[in-house]
Parts: sequence; C-alpha cells; structure tokens
Amino acid sequence: MKKSLKCLIAATASVVSAQAFAASNMENPLYMPQNREVYLKTGAAVMYKKTDNTPALQKRGLAHTEEFPIWRFTEDLGYGITDRLALIGHFGYTHDDDIDRKGMHRGRAGLMYRVLDDAQPIVLDLYSEIFLSGVSPMKGSYSARGFKFDNYSNGRYGIIAGTRFGKTWDFFTLAFHAEYLQTFGNHNNKIGIDQSMQPLLGNPMVPTMYQSLTMAQLGFPDEISVNLKSQHETGAGFDTGFQITDRWSIGAGFEYYEHHDNGVKSIHTKLKDVSAVPGLTTLQQAVVDGLLAKTKNMKDGWDEYVLKFNVANQLTDNMQLTLFTEYTFDDSHSGSQNGTDVKLETGVRFNARF
Repeated sequence: MKKSLKCLIAATASVVSAQAFAASNMENPLYMPQNREVYLKTGAAVMYKKTDNTPALQKRGLAHTEEFPIWRFTEDLGYGITDRLALIGHFGYTHDDDIDRKGMHRGRAGLMYRVLDDAQPIVLDLYSEIFLSGVSPMKGSYSARGFKFDNYSNGRYGIIAGTRFGKTWDFFTLAFHAEYLQTFGNHNNKIGIDQSMQPLLGNPMVPTMYQSLTMAQLGFPDEISVNLKSQHETGAGFDTGFQITDRWSIGAGFEYYEHHDNGVKSIHTKLKDVSAVPGLTTLQQAVVDGLLAKTKNMKDGWDEYVLKFNVANQLTDNMQLTLFTEYTFDDSHSGSQNGTDVKLETGVRFNARF
C-alpha cells in the first residue's frame, strides 16, 4: 500500500512538474500565454560573419570577407486572448557597418490557436501571421559592380501559415514546426542608379558613337523602382527544452529555411523622354530589355541552416534571463549576397510576463 502511494505521489509530482515547465518557462518550445497574460522576450546580440564566394560577392569585392560586429536586436511578444488563442508578434533589427546595411530583418504578427492541449497525446498549434517587410521599402543601388542591398527589407507584405506540435515528458519537451510564406509582388522599392554607367559599352550591335552613352543620357533618373514578382519561402525545424532545476533550463534546436529567388517583372518608374534625339528611344528600350533579362530571375535565393542553443535562469516566477547562441551556414545561389561560410550570433534575452 505504501509503495503504491509513493508511486502515485511520484507520478502526480511528475505530471505537475511537466505542466509547470510547459506553462511557466518562457523558453519552453511549446510555451503559450494563458488567458489575459502578456509576455515580452527582448534580445540583444552580436554576430560575426564570414561571407561565401558567390559570383555576386566576387563582383562587389566581398567574397570571403569578415564582418564584425553586426548588432542584432529582437522583440517577441504575445497576449493570451483565451487559454487557447493568442496574439503573437516577432520583430528584429540588424545594423552592419561593414557593408553599410541596416534595417528590420524580421517583422511578423498574427494569431496562434491551440488545437490540442496538454491533456491530449500531443500539443498542436496552428498559426497565421502577416509578413510585415512591406512596412519599409527595399533599398539598394545599381552600378557596374551589380546590385547592392542597403537594408534588410524586401519591400513586400505577405501571409504566413504554420504549425507547431510536440510533447512534454516530465522535464523534457520536444517540438516541431513548419511554415509557408507567400509574399505579394509590388514596386515598394528604391534603387539608386549610377548615372555615369555606360551600359552599351562594348556592344557590337550598337554603333561606336552611341556606346559611350551614360545612364543619365539614356533617360534614367537618379533613382527608380521596379515591379517585383511574388515570392514564397518555406521553413521547418525542431526545438528541445530540458528543465534541470526549478530555476535552470537548457534548450537546443535546428531550423531550415528555403529562400527562393527574386525576380523583376518591369521597371515601374517612367523614364525621361529621349525621342528628341533620333534612335535614342530604341537604345533606351534596349537597355531596359537588357536589365529585365538579367533580373527576370535574380538567382539570389539561399538555403539557411540554423543550429540553436540556450541556457535560461528563472529570476522570479515571471522573469527570466537567457543566454543564447546560433550558428548558421548558408548554401547560396550564384546571385545571392547572403551566402556565408560562418555566421555566429551570441546574445542575451530578457523574458517577462504580466
């Protein structure tokens, strides 16, 4: 009888511990805010990056270069509408002086619904979010060295649909996730044009007297916008969490993202009328056609593989401090400026709930 009672108490304690881990630890991969609960997860990190050797980076003289420090700031937040339905948001900002590139690298907000809870064999969540990269225009510049990104926005809005599922056993949680992003093409971009470029230089189909014409002489303004195609991305991965003591926990995970190639449909900006000079309109159109042929498929996609690890300390029942590190390696396409040999990010995250 005593032995049975001890087993029952141990089993009950195990269930309570598991439920407490899943409910109170904000680093738990299956964490979700309860009814009327607000949580904030504020992160600051520094990143070291060594670039890959893609033709696009070679053209810009940036192949196998090192970038450090790259500053990264993130904010994840949520509000429990009910115990099963929550508002969620994920935001991030990057500042990289080495390549003069900065801006929001992540912006998304939406709803998460818990279809199956802890009482079921697995926990299952469904979520849908608005992709907010269109809040700021994509900015870049075009010169003889090719295209250069000046910020981290692609200038497009989109819709994200995803799922998260897993289970907590005593002090251990395993969760998987998968998602799909669909963006919508538009002309929310600003591309500076090097007016001194001579795009017809060396073209045997063009008379020599016209080959020295610059972009300005061909009617191109200092800045243009283009109509981009819609694009889609996919991602999947898993996360683990282990409660070592009441105050300490660790976590690890892996993520994979497939970023597809961008493409240009047309130049949105109206070019200057050059019909006053015979034959110049034809040459202007030839330059436009040549640019569109090069950018119809920019071949700038990349595959991203992310390894994650964290150690968290529960400061109080409602506050938590987390040290985290991420190692990322990218398999980039020929036109990509995002390829890396090494990308290592380390930082601290402060979590609070109210």
